[in-house]
Amino acid sequence: MTATTLTKEKGASPPPAASPAGRARRLRRRGRVVALLFVFPALLLLGALVVYPVLFSVGRSFFDASGTRFVGGDNYTEMFRDPATLKAIRNTTIWVVVAPALLTGLGLILAVLVEKVRWATAFKLLLFMPMAVSFLAAGIIFRLAYDEDPNKGVLNAAAVSVHDAFEGASSYPTARGRAERLTQDHDGSYVTVKAVSPGDTVALPMVGVLPKDLPKNAVPAYPAAGRKAAPGELRGVVYLDFTPGGGGTRDKVDRGESGLPGMKVEALSGGHTVASATTASDGSFHLTGLNAGSYTLKLPESNFAPPYQGISWLGPTLVTPAIIGAYLWIWTGFAMVLIGAGLATLPRDALEAARMDGANEWQIFRRITVPLLAPVLTVVFVTLVINVMKVFDLVYIIAPGPVQEDATVLATQMWLVSFGGGNNQGLGSALGVLLLLLVIPAMVFNVRRFRRSQR
Repeated sequence: MTATTLTKEKGASPPPAASPAGRARRLRRRGRVVALLFVFPALLLLGALVVYPVLFSVGRSFFDASGTRFVGGDNYTEMFRDPATLKAIRNTTIWVVVAPALLTGLGLILAVLVEKVRWATAFKLLLFMPMAVSFLAAGIIFRLAYDEDPNKGVLNAAAVSVHDAFEGASSYPTARGRAERLTQDHDGSYVTVKAVSPGDTVALPMVGVLPKDLPKNAVPAYPAAGRKAAPGELRGVVYLDFTPGGGGTRDKVDRGESGLPGMKVEALSGGHTVASATTASDGSFHLTGLNAGSYTLKLPESNFAPPYQGISWLGPTLVTPAIIGAYLWIWTGFAMVLIGAGLATLPRDALEAARMDGANEWQIFRRITVPLLAPVLTVVFVTLVINVMKVFDLVYIIAPGPVQEDATVLATQMWLVSFGGGNNQGLGSALGVLLLLLVIPAMVFNVRRFRRSQR
């Protein structure tokens, strides 16, 4: 006897069949539970690493440095009274205004130009390679490149080379005149202690020049010192009053002492230059066309000018632009690749139609390419804005200690106040909240634009 027969004999009714709507609800509920189980680890990490620190920082910003006394909004008030914080806000504003605009513009120009070169892929790879370098390594690279010593910093080495090619450099920056014959003027030049006249032969002794630093064409000055001046001529020799190996007589040209070639000598009368000459390889010079009378010989300050040392890239004035330059080196490839991807999706028929209508490449770029790329350019620009607001590594590594405050941005200031010696985590938390509030609008704008593009 079957169960159905027994049920019929007892007069019981069969269980109602599940409706399709109820079955669908159960399946949806089960799917949500399964999805929640899969998402739960990610939500747990997100809460532990993002949500909790944000909420803790917001709460901590209302307490004092020790974290035991509630101070309300005092940290926020102090934040806008602190000169270092105000400077950090100013520098962050410079970063936000300058860096994303330059990067977007460079990325657009390079993306358009790369399309016209033969080895486009290799060129993109070269420009994108800095993205593979960590900010720490990039900071060390540019710290060395910006070094003020031309023997270490490649940028200053190039600047010194260009400067010296046009201006020239002094051969004797360390030279000093013997007090017996020469006295130093307030501008760094040397003048003779005693007046001289045409027909005289004058020896001008110098010290302070190492033998290894002498010009290669320098020869001994002894023969030149023995030559007599012709009537109406003033003759002399500028020499290094130092005999290699020791010996020699002070304030006298000895046989082993070298002349100083390339030294400019002027004859002054009444405070005005009336004649000038440049010393030969043996340090000799002669001045002609002089009238009878007394003169003062002068070695101008240009003979002793210190060598050009280049540009103080990491000084208080240029440190922020210098760090922005390092940032551009890293991120230009990123902007170029994203904009290039958008450029590849442009309708080619519109570009070809414009060319057939007689438009030149500049008109096509300005009136067709840029308007069609506007959504991509906006996404790149806003993404870079978010990124530069959080920049920390480059500023902290590249800026030397004495100018760290001149280059500081909100991220570095937050770290310095909290852990870098300030030990005021209440004020540091307030800075972190300020940075979060500044980043949120850009993030919201980017997310909304992404959703609109998905639709």
